[in-house]
This record gives sequence, C-alpha cells and structure tokens, in this order.
Amino acid sequence: MTVSQPVLDERASLPTRAGGGLTLALISAAAFSLAGPFGQSLMAIGWSPGAVVLLRLTLATLALLPLALRAVAGRWRRTLAAWPLLLAYGALGAAGCQLFYFMAVQRLSVSVALMLEYSSPVLIVLGAWLITRRRPGPMTLVGTVIAMLGLALVLNVFGGVRLDALGIVFGLLAAVGSATYFVVGSRSSADLPPIVLATGGLGIGALILLVFGLIGVLPLAVVPGQVVLGGVSMGWWVPLLGIALISGSVSYATGIAASTRLGPRVASFVGLLELLFACLLAWLLVGERPGAGQLVGGAVILLGITLVKWDELRASSRELLG
Repeated sequence: MTVSQPVLDERASLPTRAGGGLTLALISAAAFSLAGPFGQSLMAIGWSPGAVVLLRLTLATLALLPLALRAVAGRWRRTLAAWPLLLAYGALGAAGCQLFYFMAVQRLSVSVALMLEYSSPVLIVLGAWLITRRRPGPMTLVGTVIAMLGLALVLNVFGGVRLDALGIVFGLLAAVGSATYFVVGSRSSADLPPIVLATGGLGIGALILLVFGLIGVLPLAVVPGQVVLGGVSMGWWVPLLGIALISGSVSYATGIAASTRLGPRVASFVGLLELLFACLLAWLLVGERPGAGQLVGGAVILLGITLVKWDELRASSRELLG
C-alpha cells in the first residue's frame, strides 16, 4: 500500500505534538499541586475554602486578562459566539469542580472525595464510548483500571474511610466538573485560543462563586495575618499570589493548551500526577514523607497513562493510514 507524503508528515508529527502536550500537562499538574500548600497555609489562619478559591480565580483572571485581550483583538464576534464553551468551562470546570469537592469533603474522608473527583478520566472514557458508539481499545481499558488502582494507592483509600450518600453525589459532581475542564479545554481553537478560554472561564467561575458567597451558600472568610509555609513565616499575600498566579493562571492556561494537543482523555490521565506532585511537595514543604504505597501508586499511574497514550497513538496511526 502506498502512503501519501502529507499522511506521512502528519504521522511523523504525532510524537512531537504528544511530547509538547505531555510537557504542558506536567507543568499544569505541578502548578495545580501547589494549590494545596498555598491554600492550607491560608486556611490555617482562618480563611474559608470558598474565599481562597474565589480570590484564586479572580486574581488569575486579572493576571491573564491583558494576554487574553491581545489574543482576541479583531475577533470579538467569533469569540463571543463560543459563549456556551466559556459558560461550561467556568460553571463546571472552574467553579463547580472545586465547590462540589469542598461540599463532598464535609461528608466524606478527604481520600474518598479526591478519589471520586479524580475519577474523571473514567467518565471521559465512558462518555466517549456512549457518544461515538466506539469501544475504547483494550489498552485504554486496561490503562484506565491500572491508573485508578494507582490513584487509590496514592490516596490510601484502603485505610479508614468515612462514607455518606450525599457526599458521594457531591464527589461525582466534582468529577463531572473535572471532566468538563478537560473536554472543554480540548475545544480551544483559532477563534477561541487557550488563553481566552482560560481567562473567560475563570472569570465566569469567579462570578458564580461570588454570587454563592453573597447569598450565603458559600462562606467567605478572609483573615489577614502571618502564615507559615515551608517552615518560613510570611505575609498572607505571598501564598495568595502563589495560588492565583502559579496554581491559577499558569495551571489553567497550560492545562487547556495540553488538552488541545493531547485530547481530553490522555490529558485527564496525566492530570492524575497532580496528586503525586502534591505528595512530593508536602515532603519538601512540611516534612510529610510519602509512604512506599504512595510511591508505588505513582509508578502504577504512570504505567496506566503510558498504556492509554500508546493505545491512542496506535489508533491515530491506523486512521491516518486508512
């Protein structure tokens, strides 16, 4: 069989696109993982989770706004036509995911709440199966199971757990929000660049959280004072800027760019490494050394990601070859 040169060029570009996408996804996961130490240092002096998330999204939006305005110049009408994507990303991917997680963790063990939220790759695989009527490849199915087992090891969900029916519902809704983050993030285009989608989505998410705060559904407590981060005392504004700029602007912008290159399925699996990064940061900043089970879990997650990505690359090659 003779393969045309454009097809060969496209096939050769797959590893390059994948490599760039994986790099962006790893940067995003690492940036997201810093949200834990930054946020915990603020909540330790009396900040409410809602206030931390609201200011994180608000300041991240303001930081990205100049870049977004530059990117959208001359294409306002086409960008505004994508308002359903912006609304979905802001309401579910930004605000909903975090809001439902905090509601879940009030009723469930933290490990169980995180396990439910980070089951979003499973939802993406199953959703694609239902919509396209095409069964995922065997390596994708095996990789999904392996990655979820690794996630369970990292979170130590086999230890003491606290369960509640409504909490499980909230956790699954957080997973829907997480899945929306990856699926909508992969839909960025020339008319809706990643930086514009991130800025618009974060801004909408901040407005939604502000409304919930004003009507009393979401407690918004801000307590200025000194915080301790990594054994060092500093002003409250240091972790606030960190969670907004690094765990906000950088994490969301690179996450969308990664989803565009990798697709929502692979990007969501790479996103599981955020929890491993969080364990390593906890070791560096607060001396919480990860256990052997967590390290093994991280390796198992990597194996699952490798299988899923391998299956996707094989499928892409088969499609190009016809």
